[in-house]
Amino acid sequence: MRYFILLVVVLLSGCTETEKYSPRNLSEVSIDVFPVENSSIRALTHLDANVAFAGSNGVYGFYDTVRNTLKSGVQTKDSLVPEYRAVAATNSDFFMLSVGNPALLYKTGDDGEMKLVYTETHEKVFYDSMRFWNAMEGMAMGDPTEDCLSILLTRDGGNTWNKVSCELLPKVVEGEAAFAASNTNIAIVGDTAWIVSGGKQSRVFMTKDKGNTWEVVKLPLIQGESTQGAYTVAFYDELNGIVMGGDYTKPSFSKGNKAITQDGGKTWELVGQEQEPGYISCVQYIPGTQGNELVAVSTEGIWFSNDKGFKWKKLSEESFHTLLFISETEAIAAGNERIAKLLFH
Repeated sequence: MRYFILLVVVLLSGCTETEKYSPRNLSEVSIDVFPVENSSIRALTHLDANVAFAGSNGVYGFYDTVRNTLKSGVQTKDSLVPEYRAVAATNSDFFMLSVGNPALLYKTGDDGEMKLVYTETHEKVFYDSMRFWNAMEGMAMGDPTEDCLSILLTRDGGNTWNKVSCELLPKVVEGEAAFAASNTNIAIVGDTAWIVSGGKQSRVFMTKDKGNTWEVVKLPLIQGESTQGAYTVAFYDELNGIVMGGDYTKPSFSKGNKAITQDGGKTWELVGQEQEPGYISCVQYIPGTQGNELVAVSTEGIWFSNDKGFKWKKLSEESFHTLLFISETEAIAAGNERIAKLLFH
């Protein structure tokens, strides 16, 4: 029996070693650009085989990842020309939400046209990001209009949206808000969602029950000024996540702008102190890499990490606001007047 147990242990150890992931050392990125005139695009989302996007001057559209084609249009309301910085999708609908007053939230209707499903009028209204847990339940977040972050929830597939009362949410400090830089203020895994804030104070707001209850943890990132703090959050699984940001007015400043968690957001560790990159507007895990590989973008370029975010290598000087992976080697990025397909190798 002792020898049998020893053999089982050896076999299991060998299996573990075989399945252990070896991070790649990506060194280049090829960029195929599709012009989108007269629009700054900061929001992308998966939509079946497509990637949907929306931006300034009412522009929205769809990139077909199979045919490698792009279509765009304009959605206005009366004389208003909205700027869209938050998008999301379910398996049947696409949603886009504007910044500024009034907030306008559209979804695809049965006839294929965009249908207005939520409007909010307030001098301080400013929505930053939107995500769905599943086909029925989703959330949008924005800057405070009172003494809490603005949180919208839907439980019926996006047909109706309700704003959560500040009585049910953690309070913010004066000057704490969020950045509508890349539609990545929200990360979702399972029933859990994480939201990051910045400005006077930079924190992560966590809900483990799809927005019913909340807890909040202060981040170790640079903060205190209106342009500082967390700009983007990503989680690979329920435990491993990363926040990045900094100060967009000081894009080369790289102290206190990257932190990781390995316990689901309860505690955070600063990484890459005083090492490139500086300001980052969007970070994403590369799928299928066990949380080891990430790509981060900003107006200053594209960076790659293969050790969970501790060290970074610059791959390109090309400027983008946001990106979304469609495979282990391909991503769609967006920036000023362009959508681009990125191929990493």
